Amino acid sequence: MDAVTALPPAAVEIVALSKRYAAGAPPAVDQIDLRIASGSYCCLLGPSGCGKSTTLRMVAGHESVSGGDILLDNRNITNLPAAARGTAMMFQSFALFPHLSALDNVAFSLKMKGVSKTERHKRAGNLLERVAMGHLAERKPGELSGGQQQRVALARALITEPRVLLLDEPLSALDPFLRIQMRAELRRWQKELGLTFIHVTHSQEEAMALADTMVVMNHGLIEQVGSPHQVYNHPASEFVARFMGGHNVLDTPEGLIAVRNDHMQIAPAESTGHPGLAAHVTDVEYQGTYVLMGLRLTGAATERSGVSVLLAEKAFAAHPYAVGDGVRLSWSPADARPLGPGAVRPTGEPPAGPVSRPAPLSALAAMAA
Repeated sequence: MDAVTALPPAAVEIVALSKRYAAGAPPAVDQIDLRIASGSYCCLLGPSGCGKSTTLRMVAGHESVSGGDILLDNRNITNLPAAARGTAMMFQSFALFPHLSALDNVAFSLKMKGVSKTERHKRAGNLLERVAMGHLAERKPGELSGGQQQRVALARALITEPRVLLLDEPLSALDPFLRIQMRAELRRWQKELGLTFIHVTHSQEEAMALADTMVVMNHGLIEQVGSPHQVYNHPASEFVARFMGGHNVLDTPEGLIAVRNDHMQIAPAESTGHPGLAAHVTDVEYQGTYVLMGLRLTGAATERSGVSVLLAEKAFAAHPYAVGDGVRLSWSPADARPLGPGAVRPTGEPPAGPVSRPAPLSALAAMAA
C-alpha cells in the first residue's frame, strides 16, 4: 500500500472528447472539455443516457474514442491500452470471481503479471487490512455482504497502484442505509490515499456528499462544472436547476430564474399588503422536520406553473395550509438565480437543453496535437 500512497496523484484533462457509436448517429459524448484537478474527487452526474458512463469508459480505455484527447499529467493516453494508462476501474457489479477467496480476488492481477504467490498474497493481505477486510480474506464473494464485497473490489482496484481510480455507479447495488455508510468510507479512502477519484452517478445527493467537483452532463454535453455548493446554489441552466432538484424555475419579465424552494415565501391569499403571485395549494407532504407543499400558479397552464415550497415544521404548524387554499407566493430578489440561455452544440445543432460548455483548453489542444 505504501507504493500507492507514494505515487503523486494525477490530473486528468479531456480535450474535445467525442464518441459516436454509428456514422450519422447523435453523439453519445459531444466534444467535451474538462480538467479534473490532481488529488480531487470528481463526480460525473446526469440522467441515464447523458454520456457520463461513456466518458468514464473512454478515460479507462474500455471504450474507443471517436475524437479528441485524454491526458493524464500531460501524457496523452488516448490510444493506450487500459493496463498502460495508470487508471483502475471499480465496477458497479464489483465483478468479483465467485470461486476465488477475497485474498485471491485482490491478488489476481498480480498473478497475471507473474508475481510470486508469497509476494502477491502479502500485498493483497495488506490492502485487505487497509479496507478492514483482513479478517475475511479467505471468504468467497458469496459469503460476504454487499458492503464487504465493495471493499474487496476497492482493494483489487488499488493493487494495480493506479494514479486515478474510476468508479462506475459503485453504490447503486447497495441498500439505502449501506449506501450512506459506504459513501462516507469512499470519501475517507480518497483522502487517505490522496488519489484522483472519478465517480459516475445519477444521484444528486451522492454527488453532493462526495465531490470536490461536480460535472453535470446532459445529452452528451457538459451543462455545468463546479463545487457542489456552486452547482446547487447557482445553477447555470434550466436543466441543472431541475435536475438538481429543490428549485423552482420561473418566467419573469427579467428572464428565466431559479429560486430554491426553501427560499420561497407564502402567505394566505387574503393577506393585505402582501405582494406576490396568486397560487393555490395542490399537495401537502409532511416529511418530519419540514413540510413540502406543491402549488400551482393561478391561471397558468405551462409546465412552469407548478411550484414547490419547503416550510419548516414549526412554520407550517403556526399556519397550516390545506389542498385548495389560495396563497400569495413571493421571494427575495437576492435569492433569484438567473439561468443562462445555453450554448449551441459544437456541430451547430440546437441544444437538447440549455448548455454551458467550458472554454476551449487551447493550451491542451496544442499539446495533444
